[in-house]
Amino acid sequence: MKVAPKKALGQHFLIDAGISRRIAESLTHHGGYTKLLEIGPGTGALTVHLLDVYKPENVFVVEIDRESVVYLTTKGIVAADKIIGADFLKTDVSAELGNCFAVIGNFPYNISTQILFRVFDMRDKVPELVGMFQKEVAERVASGPGNKDYGILSVLLQVFYDIEYLFTVPAEAFDPPPKVLSGVIRMKRNKVVDPGCDLPAFIKVVKTGFNQRRKMLRGSLKSILPPGVAVPEEFGTLRPEQLSPAQFIALTNLLFPR
Repeated sequence: MKVAPKKALGQHFLIDAGISRRIAESLTHHGGYTKLLEIGPGTGALTVHLLDVYKPENVFVVEIDRESVVYLTTKGIVAADKIIGADFLKTDVSAELGNCFAVIGNFPYNISTQILFRVFDMRDKVPELVGMFQKEVAERVASGPGNKDYGILSVLLQVFYDIEYLFTVPAEAFDPPPKVLSGVIRMKRNKVVDPGCDLPAFIKVVKTGFNQRRKMLRGSLKSILPPGVAVPEEFGTLRPEQLSPAQFIALTNLLFPR
């Protein structure tokens, strides 16, 4: 008899069916997608609810762990042709899903921020995401300026997505129970295509600023400034967590005009 797969990649398997159902029902079909992709299904605790709520032919999973893939197919939870046995971070899933699909999952804690950066890169293909993260990561993504949790991901994602913190999940909802709480967020793609500035420069300004977040921007951004350019006084004495995404865009245009 095939046993459940071992915990891998920092995964804590969700065992509370009520919470699994609530996560599955948090997708809203924003953006008109039909297909959805679950990242890291593990033993299928969330998957079975996705298959119940949505049309099975539209539900795909991507799983790097071979034991999980064998378990899901052996138990008949997911059809083999709906499983992408690969690393989401390194795979072009649009080959199977096309150019419009939702992303959902109980994301492994140790790669959750990498998943979000990957979704950021795929933002024109992913109109909606519902995900469970370590609570501090979920709060960071959803937080606004002036909050200690506000950071690089907050700014980058909030330019292109409207983000909601939905609810907190206790440790006892998992096997094994993590030592931290988890949080579920929903991200809906907004209508921004062009942020109104040079995007690579914007990303560089945001990352550089937050990499030395205790410094004022006139100091932290000094290393990336073009010759003869200084951070304007209106921004220079501020720290990065004080700037909204719109202000970061304005600052980028002053430093690196298109």
